[in-house]
Amino acid sequence: MNTIAKVLVTESEVRLNTRKEPLNLLRWFSLISMVVIGTVAVALGAVSTRFVITESVQRDALLTSQFIQAIASVEVRNVSIPKVRTMGELLDPRKDKDFPDVDPLSRASARKDFLDHIANLPDVILVNIYAPNRKVIWSTNPALMGTTIHGDEDLDRAFNSKTLVSTSYHAVDKSRMEQKFVEPPKYIFIENYIPLFDADGTTVTAMVEIYKEPQDLINRMERGLVLIWLATALGGGLIYLGLYWIVRRAAILLATQQKQLITNETFVALGEMSSAVAHSLRNPLATIRSSAELAIEFDSGPAQGNINDIIVQVDRMSNWVRELLQSLRPLNDEAEPVNLVAALHDSLMAYEHQISKARVNVVFEPDQTPMVLSQQVQLTQILNSLLSNAVEAMDNDGTLTIQIEPCDARRVCVRVSDTGKGMSKEQRAMAFRPFFTTKQGGLGVGLVLVKRIMERFGGEVTLDSREGEGTTVRLLFNLVP
Repeated sequence: MNTIAKVLVTESEVRLNTRKEPLNLLRWFSLISMVVIGTVAVALGAVSTRFVITESVQRDALLTSQFIQAIASVEVRNVSIPKVRTMGELLDPRKDKDFPDVDPLSRASARKDFLDHIANLPDVILVNIYAPNRKVIWSTNPALMGTTIHGDEDLDRAFNSKTLVSTSYHAVDKSRMEQKFVEPPKYIFIENYIPLFDADGTTVTAMVEIYKEPQDLINRMERGLVLIWLATALGGGLIYLGLYWIVRRAAILLATQQKQLITNETFVALGEMSSAVAHSLRNPLATIRSSAELAIEFDSGPAQGNINDIIVQVDRMSNWVRELLQSLRPLNDEAEPVNLVAALHDSLMAYEHQISKARVNVVFEPDQTPMVLSQQVQLTQILNSLLSNAVEAMDNDGTLTIQIEPCDARRVCVRVSDTGKGMSKEQRAMAFRPFFTTKQGGLGVGLVLVKRIMERFGGEVTLDSREGEGTTVRLLFNLVP
């Protein structure tokens, strides 16, 4: 029967192992979430970066425009030019004859002072002034004076919209004739078109084009961009790690539940098989034993020894059936407070004869009497199974050590150690597998039952063993709150 059970378990495991590999939730989440969060983070960083640059450039352009218009207004007033005249009307020398009522010296002085001011503005690298026909009437680069600019969309937009137009560049556009710098910019530079109007404020009479490389503003933008990308990377990383932690816990829980489900399926199949085998064997075994007992009464000859062997083997098989059914039956008992020390003493008393016969020295000196969550009958089964294994694993004069020690405020640990022959690495890996045993005539369900009962009440069981040194089984119980 033991061989049949092992074959059935092996076939069940083969079927489970040949199933399609389940979805690796954690791996796929790691890849997909990294791509999604990374994409969103980069997009947010890019939008934020663009917003900071645009707003900074627009703000600088607005301040520059206000400053230029203020200078133009002041210079006109300082030279006592009638208020009906504006600096935009006075910048083009070709139109001096159109204003006979304006003193030529005053007009030239106002124009000169205004041009000196804008040429010496901080961070300015080039200034061009355009007439409405797009001709450069003045420039800080003399090579551009008299040049007519065609196809400049920003210049045309500034004249047509009569509003401030600002653009930022990272490199000189060689296709634009007006971008002829005496000293080329080093990094980012800003182009501002500032319209100047006539006295009525409706017609653009001149357009001031200023190229600036505001180093302080650039430094501030660089620091802002660094902070934006750091915050974006940190935020994306924290979101990813938080979600990864949640999904990892979920994946572990799902894997545990899946493993438990597979184990339950195995035990259900084994339970059905065991019930069928037990039902089929009980009656024949009972008949064989009864017949053997009757044979002993009527035969006192040489066959009596053989008949006794029959009875022993029948009892052995009956015990296998009983252990098999016991190990595979559902565990539905509710947890209850159990005195751990009392349960250990009861099990030691039950095995007193076997312990004495094997000349095993027992070391058990508890200094506490913890109440643990278990079930009295099932806890007795656990302890009996462990004591039986320990005694059978030791030769004469071995030592059985039982220790109780606290693990934390809510749990207590029981260590059952023997000085027996121990187990190999392969045997340790198979210790909690159904129907695996190293004992002659054993069924291999004792440790399986121990594990099931401990996990049923929220505990744990672990095994450590070395060949020739002995075995230690560690039981972890939850304390009664």
